[in-house]
Amino acid sequence: MPLTKKYSSDKAMCKVGFSLPEEFAGNASKLFLAGEFNAWAPAPMRKSKGAFSLSLELPAGASYQYRYITGEGVWLNDTEADCYVFNTFADADNSVVLL
Repeated sequence: MPLTKKYSSDKAMCKVGFSLPEEFAGNASKLFLAGEFNAWAPAPMRKSKGAFSLSLELPAGASYQYRYITGEGVWLNDTEADCYVFNTFADADNSVVLL
């Protein structure tokens, strides 16, 4: 499922829908979203209709790195991210949303 983006009328903010299908989450019972927008503090996602999802309102005109993390501590990338950036700290790619 791709990222969804809905900009405010003045284009200053964007409501971003993050979603990851259950099968890409390794059958995790819980999934969290962590990224630059929340100081990498895992935010719980809601599970519904075979996918985990969470919407956030973010300032437009920027890019944000993020990843998903299972309740078991496994970090996952978004299969539909706008692009990816290598993170030397984690020695892995981070997903990126462009606004």
